[in-house]
Amino acid sequence: PTGIVGLITPSGIAADLGAAAFLRTLTETGRLAALYDFENKKVFFPDIHSNIKFCMLAFSGNERQFSEIRCAFFLEAIEELENSERIIRISPNSLTAINPNTCTLPVFRRQKDVEILSAIYNNQPVFVNNIIEPPSKVWSVRYMRMFDMTNDSGLFMRREDMEKQGWYPIGKNQWKKGDAEAVPLYVGRMIWHYDHRTASVGVNEANVQVATVTNEVTNEQKLNPDYAASPQYWVARSDLPDYCQIGWHLGFRGISNPTNARTLIASIVPGYAAGNSLALLLPKDISHQEFVKLAPLVLANLNSMVLDYVTRIKMQWTNLNWYIVEQLPLIKPEQFESLVSGKSIADFIRAEVLHLTYTAHDLAPFARDMGYVNADGTVKPPFVWNATDRLHRQCRLDALFFNLYDINRDDAAYILDQFPIVARQDKAAHGRYLTKELILAYMNAVKAGDFTT
Repeated sequence: PTGIVGLITPSGIAADLGAAAFLRTLTETGRLAALYDFENKKVFFPDIHSNIKFCMLAFSGNERQFSEIRCAFFLEAIEELENSERIIRISPNSLTAINPNTCTLPVFRRQKDVEILSAIYNNQPVFVNNIIEPPSKVWSVRYMRMFDMTNDSGLFMRREDMEKQGWYPIGKNQWKKGDAEAVPLYVGRMIWHYDHRTASVGVNEANVQVATVTNEVTNEQKLNPDYAASPQYWVARSDLPDYCQIGWHLGFRGISNPTNARTLIASIVPGYAAGNSLALLLPKDISHQEFVKLAPLVLANLNSMVLDYVTRIKMQWTNLNWYIVEQLPLIKPEQFESLVSGKSIADFIRAEVLHLTYTAHDLAPFARDMGYVNADGTVKPPFVWNATDRLHRQCRLDALFFNLYDINRDDAAYILDQFPIVARQDKAAHGRYLTKELILAYMNAVKAGDFTT
């Protein structure tokens, strides 16, 4: 009962949902002493693939407790444990607050990450708290995956097959055959932040392992509001579920990686078909009108760099599973109703999201729901794609969310430095980390109530 067990196991024991119940018994009772995570790199176990990570796990019997958990990640040698800066310390209570549903361990790189996350979770609730009864949900939405790319593949149609069968295009990437219509099957790789036209999906028949390729849509193509990204497959409209009738969806990429330029990527997409790599957030126990009001706020929150920073600390593998997303700290709805210079924060965000999102005619249903119509009720034309303007609008939103999360300027600068690929891309395009400069500058303006400069 007072002894200690030491195990060498795959690293999933610290992060996988299947191991959550076991890990909870250790963290809630204060019995977890240490978890040191190693990358194999063919050093420790030559016969095991270098991508396989493992950890050293130490926990006690039920009569011995520890006031803090010691952990370290991305270790490549035992000697690194002698470096005190590599050892992260977190209390069981802090861990429970950060991941209340699973008590799984985030992938902390520095002690500062623990301090920032602890402060955020002290001020903001998790998206969905399943531990309390009844479960608490910040926003009235539900998680949905529409079509499974394997189990539902019999419903998918390829362009060349449709042409042979007599289908013909009718615009907006839709096809028709008699009275039947077919709509695009959107997947995660086709979207980016506030952009449902970031890439088309092509096919490389020569690659038998991964036949699909991502063809990036250019800024010049996006200047055409009639241009639509091309999917790999189409689905008959009659096979779509009933909730597709509203004309648009709020979705996020279900596959990502904490080492990518960005990890949490969400957008409004046309109300067509969606594969399992594009997870959807649908209204739950609220009217469509209420969902129209909250969807832009949730979208902007998901796309904020501060929440992306939290996500990449929590995400170890490539799947952005729902159990990870539901434990993210989302801004409390009442904070959006605060007035700044006589205008609510919510109204400012909705206007920015509409401008960033409505760049093509196939999202006219979203624009109509947002009230972007002429006096005669017709939907106004889409906003012209402007990469520079979009950067400034997104940086203003990021600055706003740093303030909503009560992140000071120094911590914001630290968080932005955790996006090295964004910095590298900025330096290649602008000669400096422009995104960071703009966000930090806008933080001062937003705090003063200026949302325009």
